[in-house]
Amino acid sequence: MRDGYLYVLEMPTRWADNDVYGHVNNATYYAYFDTAVNRHLTEGGLLDVTASPVFGVVAETGCRFHRELAFPDVLEVGVRVAKLGNSSVTYELALFRKGEAEPAATGHFVHVYVDRDTRRPAGIPPRVRAELEKLLVR
Repeated sequence: MRDGYLYVLEMPTRWADNDVYGHVNNATYYAYFDTAVNRHLTEGGLLDVTASPVFGVVAETGCRFHRELAFPDVLEVGVRVAKLGNSSVTYELALFRKGEAEPAATGHFVHVYVDRDTRRPAGIPPRVRAELEKLLVR
């Protein structure tokens, strides 16, 4: 349900998000998830996409569709952390039509943190970990 997510980002759908069937295309849901996770990190000053020496790359993602979304819906994207490891974080996400308590879609997103130069796994930076812990569902 909507109140189970500690970070929520409002996001309008776009005309181009709809497919020929008149609803948001399934691949677009992943873009909403990606945008919400990275918006949380950049807004908090935890990620500089051009300069952070360590950053998360997507290792796994999944989505379960519960009901259709379509332009011109306004979404609320909920983000929480399900698991926080040494170099990885598992996010749980939900897409809600604005004002609705039940999600239209739920999903997960795994970031593995890597060193910018070597692209090898690296520990989650302490500042990032501290912020992610605030979103951790126990």
